[in-house]
Amino acid sequence: MKMMKNGLILLTMLFVLSACSSSDDEDSKDMTYPEISEEGITANPADCQVYQRGDVIPFNYVFKDNIELGSYNIEIHNNFNHHTHSTSSIECEMDEKKDPQQPWVYNQDFSIPSGKRSYTARIDIPIPSDIDAGDYHFMVRLTDRAGWQQLKAMTIKIK
Repeated sequence: MKMMKNGLILLTMLFVLSACSSSDDEDSKDMTYPEISEEGITANPADCQVYQRGDVIPFNYVFKDNIELGSYNIEIHNNFNHHTHSTSSIECEMDEKKDPQQPWVYNQDFSIPSGKRSYTARIDIPIPSDIDAGDYHFMVRLTDRAGWQQLKAMTIKIK
């Protein structure tokens, strides 16, 4: 009876171990941040670019990962107080500090098709015509399937 119980425990353990997929093993081995790249394209936006209210920001970047990409987020918010996110060494000419009256806040998540190691993201983001003009931050957060994240923050101006 004891041998039968031990055999049942062993069989259960084997079943549990075999239920773990190789993709779970890949996730546990993925220790690399994904990459936000400009390779082979004209990346947009870039630091210090100027856009007009009522126009669009044509977003264009290449995302890469060693195993599998997950999703990305685009956030745009005002920088009227001159705070920083420190992902670029480029300094743009800034307007004077001011209090926001009708600042633009954009925050959108986007999925990347399963199985992709490289993905070119292209989106036209409409700029509302009734927002405060001034300095804004354009931030991209790229997350791979394992949860590693890369951030790219740019300073842009909207007139």
